[in-house]
Amino acid sequence: MKYKGLTVTSLILAIIVIISCKTHFETTKSDYKAVASTANFEHGKNLVFSICAGCHYNRGVKKFIGNPIHDVPGIAGKVYSANLTHSKTNGIAPKYSDAQLKYLLKTGISKDGRFMAYMLRPNMADEDINDIIVYLRSDDQAVSAADTTVGLTHYSLIGKAYLGFKGDPAPYKNGIKRPSGNDPVALGKYLVDNVGCYHCHSKSLKALNSITPEKTKGYLAGGATFKGAQGMEIAASNITPDKNSGIGSYTREDFRKAVKDGQSPTRKLKPPMEKFEYLSDKEVDAIYAYLITVPAKYHVVKHL
Repeated sequence: MKYKGLTVTSLILAIIVIISCKTHFETTKSDYKAVASTANFEHGKNLVFSICAGCHYNRGVKKFIGNPIHDVPGIAGKVYSANLTHSKTNGIAPKYSDAQLKYLLKTGISKDGRFMAYMLRPNMADEDINDIIVYLRSDDQAVSAADTTVGLTHYSLIGKAYLGFKGDPAPYKNGIKRPSGNDPVALGKYLVDNVGCYHCHSKSLKALNSITPEKTKGYLAGGATFKGAQGMEIAASNITPDKNSGIGSYTREDFRKAVKDGQSPTRKLKPPMEKFEYLSDKEVDAIYAYLITVPAKYHVVKHL
């Protein structure tokens, strides 16, 4: 079948190419520089291990050299998380200015204008981004130069089209403050957003609302699936306060043990649910304080 000299296949390919162009945007011209101190380094390390390690920390070599992302369908291409070490060959940090790193985290836009929908942290406080950058610039062993590469990301046309359908980058919001520890519910809500609890514990990674996380489909009610060991599918738990299918029967101590030790009252938790050892007890308690305030949703998630 032809339409004005073009085959249907050509039309489809043209549409895909047009959509894929949406993944390129203007980058920052800011001259922002991170401010470093010992306290900034320590806090930044805690943040990077709590937020970034799930994708970027390779446990085989104990460095942030990246990992293959198995949850991306093969038809979309091959995707690997970036090397965050000081490697001048493969590392991200040496190739980015502080301003570009901040812009990437806030908007999802890389220094070459590519839009990476899964990188968004538009609601992260400026002080936390500052400390993340300080740690990535540090001489800590986990981010010291490692030229090893696990692979280079290559999106197919279908993968690029999908990113185009994911919409526009997040707005660049400057001046965001981290909630005070004196308001545990506000701090917990902030951490659920920026540590990324809602990413995994909602309905699907494909339906996240990074601007207003609470509007995410199936917010915190679980069900998103991930590939575990030997390709086995792992389903994320319901962490709303429903007493029958969520964490409504958890005590604060139960929740702390699940998050920091990987042990719930009924079972040992499996990867990709990591042990969040770098979160303080106060932060974990704040997450719990927030979770018990969200609407309880009855959603039974089956675990193997």
